[in-house]
Amino acid sequence: MVRAGIVLVVGWLAVLFCAGPVQAAEATPGVPDSPTQTAYLAEQLRKSPVYISDQLPREAPRSTAPDFAREARRLGVATYVMVLPSSSFDAEPSAVLAGVHDRLGRKGLYVALGDTGIAAVQTYGVSLPGAEDASRATLYELAYDATPREVFRHFVEVLTSGHAHQRAEQARAASEDNPDGPPTVHTDRTDRENQSFVTGIAVTGIPLTALLITVYALQRRRVRQAAATIAGEVDHPSAAGGVRVPATLGGAKAAGGRTAAGSGKATVPGGKKAAAGKKAGIGGKGTGSGKKGVGGRKGAGGPGPFPRERLLPLLAAAVVLGGLVAFTASQVFDDTTSGDGSRPTAADMRARIDRVTDGLRRDPLYTDPESPPALDAAERAHLRKRLRALDVPVVIAAVPSSTDDESGGDRDLLAKALHTRLHRDLLIVLADPGSGSIDLVNYGTPVDDMYLINRPRELSFPQSTDPPLGHRLDQLLTYVSKSPKAKAGHMPYEPPAADDPVEEQALPGLFTGDFEPGLVIGTFLAGLLFGLVAAACGIARGISRRRRTATGAPGGARSPAPTEPSTAWLRRAARQELDALTAALEPVATLPEDSQRRAWECLDAAALLIDGDSDGRIDADATPAALACAIVLARAGRTAIGQPDAARFVCHRNPLHGVAHKQVQVPPEGGGRARTRARSLPVCEACRVTLGPVLRLRASGSARRGPHAPYATLPGPLAALGDGTEIDQLTRDVREYFGVH
Repeated sequence: MVRAGIVLVVGWLAVLFCAGPVQAAEATPGVPDSPTQTAYLAEQLRKSPVYISDQLPREAPRSTAPDFAREARRLGVATYVMVLPSSSFDAEPSAVLAGVHDRLGRKGLYVALGDTGIAAVQTYGVSLPGAEDASRATLYELAYDATPREVFRHFVEVLTSGHAHQRAEQARAASEDNPDGPPTVHTDRTDRENQSFVTGIAVTGIPLTALLITVYALQRRRVRQAAATIAGEVDHPSAAGGVRVPATLGGAKAAGGRTAAGSGKATVPGGKKAAAGKKAGIGGKGTGSGKKGVGGRKGAGGPGPFPRERLLPLLAAAVVLGGLVAFTASQVFDDTTSGDGSRPTAADMRARIDRVTDGLRRDPLYTDPESPPALDAAERAHLRKRLRALDVPVVIAAVPSSTDDESGGDRDLLAKALHTRLHRDLLIVLADPGSGSIDLVNYGTPVDDMYLINRPRELSFPQSTDPPLGHRLDQLLTYVSKSPKAKAGHMPYEPPAADDPVEEQALPGLFTGDFEPGLVIGTFLAGLLFGLVAAACGIARGISRRRRTATGAPGGARSPAPTEPSTAWLRRAARQELDALTAALEPVATLPEDSQRRAWECLDAAALLIDGDSDGRIDADATPAALACAIVLARAGRTAIGQPDAARFVCHRNPLHGVAHKQVQVPPEGGGRARTRARSLPVCEACRVTLGPVLRLRASGSARRGPHAPYATLPGPLAALGDGTEIDQLTRDVREYFGVH
């Protein structure tokens, strides 16, 4: 009995061990079951140390495998590289590497690359320090748009640099400071649109801004020159007859002038000649008359429009500048593709279709060997049995889809390609092992298409609570078996062709797209910038004019003035003060008439003192007293522009101190004009507190080492200021001194 029991048990065990293989053999006679993922990948690496999936022809063409092998040889150890879709690493990527190594049984560095970067790195039986650090450095240093080939090249560069750990730490710290990550490696279409837009703005904005500002500057210069030219000839009536305003000093000319009585030149004491005008005035009437004024009023002369002969060269220069900007932009934004330059071949684009088609010819159920198994052996055997029992031809392809495959992620295109290669009518079921989605495409089978379209949602797009893929495929086949028959086979609509991978990566031209809107915006910005520049210049001129006006006004301290100035200082100061007064008188239309009158009279008198030849330069024989008097008059004229009442008196101690607001009792001091009793004389604010020293000048500018004397003892109109004479009286004294009436 014991022996019989042992024999019976052994017999049953033998039956059980043999039942599985026999059943599998009966299910698919002559067709071996699909290999596991690690076994399949190990077999591919046994053929070549670099394996690139045929599911990524747009991102990593299989024809680029020699490039990976060339980089791998730089490491000096056996290196095995796998480039797979991200869906292939459903489990831990390092576990995939371990399984592949166990199947392959070879020592070396194993690298798994996904379409988003390095998935895992592991060494087996070799010493290669820094591999993990190089992987981390590559992760932090490269942007997301780097291709697998660029990622592997960067990994090799870091690993062979000898500073993998330092670079990994630095890159990690930099990533914490910059959450946006490193800059992108490639220029995409959005970047190209931005480049085109910026280029359009620069092509019109830069040259047009330069043109407008240049024309504005030249026109301002013409306005000043025209005003100065007219001012050299203009006549303005004055209270005492009139004085002609010759050209002012320093190369600039007055913006307006006073009238001169008579014609020719009047002989004056000291051998000088008074300038005579041509009675050609701006506005025709004096500024003090209250009638037609100068500087922008009716009858005012002007420079006229900008000359065409000068504008045309500027326009040509602006066009040349725009061309240079466009050329420079084309050299800077010179990218023509958004990829790494690799071009998939026709064999790369059809490799996956050939693989799946060959599998479906041998077996109606094809599962992707590169992906984690979505169906176990029992489910595969059951589905094959169900497929053979159907009365319509049905095939199932459990393969993933992505935008980097040959169809661009379009499942209808994949189904069409499979049908074209299989050359027969059939119902194609496409199942994605990663997402679990199921698609049906009917090519000529007598099945009601509306019935298939209205299938339950869980048979197409699974939810988290739905059964696994194998169970839902079984439900789908049950649903198909119950479908009503159609009268004729249905052919689906022709899907649009996928984008050409070369054209897909090609960037549009720089001078297309948003380039034209950029031209319009550039023109607008040029006008806006020019307006801002012109407004800033106007504000700066106004501030400068007010500062120049305030320079002659009294303050809490004496105006900068030496007690015994040299002739060189006097000549330099006279030139600067007269130029400043001329500039302040330029916008004469905005000044009150009383201010204009006093300022013009000061300018007339100052010009008579130091420019008797009317040549726009200080006379060589101008005496220090005449130079000092011209300085005083010029400063008083600027003060009159802003503060007419403050320009009546100047400090009698040193007229170069500026205007005076106060009168003080001064005891007599000897001198030709001194009196026998105390006098009330004007002083500046500083001299009111403490009387400063009296201005002392040399008698002649040619005697550089001559003695200095109090200015009130020297001949000329300046001496009258020692007695507290008003500025208006001083201007009349100057005209009388030179015999101008």
